[in-house]
Amino acid sequence: MAQITLTPEEVAVLRNALSSYVSDLRMEIINTDSWGFRQHLKHEEVVLKKLMAQLDVELATPEVAV
Repeated sequence: MAQITLTPEEVAVLRNALSSYVSDLRMEIINTDSWGFRQHLKHEEVVLKKLMAQLDVELATPEVAV
């Protein structure tokens, strides 16, 4: 398992970047004609949303270890 230590500011910036990417990913999913690729993108979206939820938890703690 990989682990990196981030400051609260770094966590917030990373979380915002992921949120922006997931928003763009939704549009890519909608515009994708290939069923297989669409499924891949949907899976990626689920993984990224889980990471964002973990970052939200970390933002609530003073010392951040991700």
